[in-house]
Amino acid sequence: MVYFEGLKGFNIQIATKDDSSKVIKMLKRIALWMKDNEINQWRFLLDGGDDEEIEQAITNRETYIVLKDNDIVATFTLLSKQSEWDRYIWGEDNTSKTLYLHRLAIIPRYIKKGIGKSILAWIQNNVSDIEYLRLDCVADNIKLNNFYKNNEFELVDLTDGHSKFQKSIRRNKKLFN
Repeated sequence: MVYFEGLKGFNIQIATKDDSSKVIKMLKRIALWMKDNEINQWRFLLDGGDDEEIEQAITNRETYIVLKDNDIVATFTLLSKQSEWDRYIWGEDNTSKTLYLHRLAIIPRYIKKGIGKSILAWIQNNVSDIEYLRLDCVADNIKLNNFYKNNEFELVDLTDGHSKFQKSIRRNKKLFN
């Protein structure tokens, strides 16, 4: 377990198979909350879209959970190899110098408490031999786009209604395992 700098009482760890159903349920609850709040993001999750991909990322030790008092309050996935979606959005990247961030999610009662910013800082401070952190989000999700801009991500382009963000993160630290 690793504690976040500046966020007392929160810790981060790699998700295990035992966490799979909790992570999927949390992501679906967040997707429903977004739908109820007219935020166009992740509606496909409500119908089981990505369940297998989420479980595989957990099996591959690519998904992390953020805990507060042993409850999962956030999750994110880091891919060192492009997914099919990443290739569609970004084009082929054979450099292996890029991490792709997927499904950064925070339960609503913990939004605006600095967790998202702390997750991004943790990633940047705990990777090795990586030049870029990349992600995409729905282009008309203004708050989320502003969140990434406010965290010094560069809007690179738009593809199929998705904003493509990246940030240079040249570091020599090792990713937590």
